[in-house]
Amino acid sequence: MYTRRSLGLAILTAILLPAQDAQPSVQVTGSVKQALTLTADDLAKMPRATVRTTNNGMETVYEGVWLHEILKKAGVPQGSELRGKALSSYVIAEAQDGYQVVFSLGELDPAFIDNEILLADTANGKPLFGAQGRFRLVVPKDKPGARSVRMLTKLEVVQLRK
Repeated sequence: MYTRRSLGLAILTAILLPAQDAQPSVQVTGSVKQALTLTADDLAKMPRATVRTTNNGMETVYEGVWLHEILKKAGVPQGSELRGKALSSYVIAEAQDGYQVVFSLGELDPAFIDNEILLADTANGKPLFGAQGRFRLVVPKDKPGARSVRMLTKLEVVQLRK
């Protein structure tokens, strides 16, 4: 027979164990042909890229996958398909703490603008962790770093409706 304490411990264990087993991921949702849930293992299988940034005199080398490659995998219009209504679409990048930033699809497409954005999972050869979160958007050509979202958990593609 369970005591109150052992029953409470059993319930707590049942709740916490699955949460510990869940791998951190980034959700790609919204106006996409294929919704995605990407883990570090998934990103490791995609074409890899690096970006060097300097902040307060410290250089960091981030590695990950270009954001436009992830959007392509989700079926988001790019290149010659990115015209008309598709050009009124945007991406909301959301962090675990609720922080959000917006990018237009046009500024995420290398066929439109030379501004590649990296979804990073490593910094200086080590997996991101702690206050950085497991994933981070790195926007090297933005002058302030406000759109380099740390603790990234979600990318939502939105079609603007007028």
